[in-house]
Amino acid sequence: MNANSYVVGVDFGTLSGRAVVVRVSDGAELGSAVHEYTHRVIEQELPGSGVRLGPDWALQSPQDWIDVLKIAVPEAIAASGVRPEEIVGIGTDFTACTVLPTTADGTPLCFETPAEPHAWPKLWKHHAAQPHADRINELAARRGESWLPRYGGKISSEWEFAKALQVLEEAPEVYARAERWIEAADWIIWQLTGVESRNICTVGYKGVFQDDTYPSEEYLAELNPAFAGFVGKLATGTIGEKVGSTTLAHLGGLAGRVSAQAAEWTGVPEGVAVAVGNVDAHVTAAAADAVRPGQMVAIMGTSTCHIMPSDHLAEVPGMCGVVRDGIVPGLWGYEAGQSAVGDIFAWFIDNFVPASYLEQAGEAGIHAYLTSLAEKQEVGEHGLVALDWFGGNRSVLVDHNLSGVIVGQTLATKPEDVYRALIESTAFGARMIVETFEQAGVPVEEFVVAGGLLKNRFLMQVYSDVLRRPLSVIGSDQGPALGSAIHAAVAAGAYPGIEEAAAAMGKRTENAYVPDAARADAYDRLYAEYRRLHDFFADGRMLHTLRAIRNEAAAPGRRTEKDA
Repeated sequence: MNANSYVVGVDFGTLSGRAVVVRVSDGAELGSAVHEYTHRVIEQELPGSGVRLGPDWALQSPQDWIDVLKIAVPEAIAASGVRPEEIVGIGTDFTACTVLPTTADGTPLCFETPAEPHAWPKLWKHHAAQPHADRINELAARRGESWLPRYGGKISSEWEFAKALQVLEEAPEVYARAERWIEAADWIIWQLTGVESRNICTVGYKGVFQDDTYPSEEYLAELNPAFAGFVGKLATGTIGEKVGSTTLAHLGGLAGRVSAQAAEWTGVPEGVAVAVGNVDAHVTAAAADAVRPGQMVAIMGTSTCHIMPSDHLAEVPGMCGVVRDGIVPGLWGYEAGQSAVGDIFAWFIDNFVPASYLEQAGEAGIHAYLTSLAEKQEVGEHGLVALDWFGGNRSVLVDHNLSGVIVGQTLATKPEDVYRALIESTAFGARMIVETFEQAGVPVEEFVVAGGLLKNRFLMQVYSDVLRRPLSVIGSDQGPALGSAIHAAVAAGAYPGIEEAAAAMGKRTENAYVPDAARADAYDRLYAEYRRLHDFFADGRMLHTLRAIRNEAAAPGRRTEKDA
């Protein structure tokens, strides 16, 4: 392949999609572009119809995803100066589990019935299926289903089966019309190639596919008789390797080639290789050249996903899953995560910062201003400890009906105190995950950070101090998009495998942050209180009750005394 060949990586995030053009020989990023989703996250009401959504809903619009292909990809190519004929491959990644119902030809049902909430794609942070996840878990535990320990003992409400069961029981007519239930990661590949395929990453982590099979029809029927045939909606096309009764596409493989329509959208030539779909977190491992056993990559943004390859299988309590070939072929891939991290800081800024602080922040911005105040404090000076459950708990409790807690506030507590405590809470949550892995016999040899939050140097130092270990950092601001480009290079035949491509095109700085011994000792004391708080609220009795009261009061159609 020509030394001056190029690939395109496209990252579909929570609020926007971005594209980057990358040189195959060394991973140099030559041009990029971002398209902000018109509809962003749909949480209150459906576009156009005004139909109200219930608590804990989070949807997206497929049109926003297509617009990324139409807008961001051509802009990135133009910015790179690369001639389209020099592009040899394109790869994509998506948030997960972001899943949608479609017809057999891939048409999203929301295009046909836009006033029906369940016809829209459910974003990864749609947590309204928690009651369905609870039933899935209770029945699986009672029956002793062999796949349950592979997910730390609980299936998340964010995943395919819980969300599908919610559709079946709340909108059975939508469920009946859904001929396909497909991850957005695979749906976008379908739009690029005209061929349906399913990637082994989302199938394993979000689709409960273990040991060459899905949960049995008997098990599904016990959940709901009408759910017995659900696996039929997961049917795939002909690309990829046959595994059991399901056709799966392995990561780094060739999913198909750019169709005439997709070429018109993107400016990428028709016939160019399209890599198998992937998840934003998992593909980032290649961008950080962290695809070897023991390298845990924490992709820190609105949420944090922790992924790590390993050469042996273990059952880690509260992990999001362990999947063979789930990150790179030939290794077990582990996943854990925190449902909200950057979202917590944004929530605090949006709702609890006084106007005087906003005025003093100036052009630097309120996050930078609060950080500058917080970093002047000694560890523990604010007298606070918080639980990082404002978006529920993904790992290690796997309960999205849990909620955030802040303890120790007084009339003297200031915004920077709470802001620092929230940062620390997310670091404590990360330490809980690392310790759980290591106690289960899965060592974390290197902690690598990627994502937008690594720009906050104070936050990174807090993590290093709390974890009591050095942090490596990815060498790119476009980790998922670069990772997708690396996979595209493999699919195009430029490298024999993901490991070789990652070594040539990925980049990270080792030991970019190292812990301060005195601060680490001080954080040990705070972490002990975090653990006490964690264990006290872990059963959910109080937090679940408060959420239930809220949901009853906020139910659509409920009349208040004022309305009467």
